[in-house]
Amino acid sequence: MQLLKKLMVEEDGQGLVEYALIVLLVVFVFWVTIKNTNIGNQLSASWSNIGSCLAAPATCTS
Repeated sequence: MQLLKKLMVEEDGQGLVEYALIVLLVVFVFWVTIKNTNIGNQLSASWSNIGSCLAAPATCTS
């Protein structure tokens, strides 16, 4: 019970969680901004090509 009380009072990991949420927010805004642009379409095609190459390396051309 003492450990549970101690964990609820301490704030050591709070900074890490806040930074993780900020990074998540920045990535989300970046994704929403880029997803329907020409760059987003090219990135999507590139990731699809990478997935295909990983699935069947012998058939990968580039």
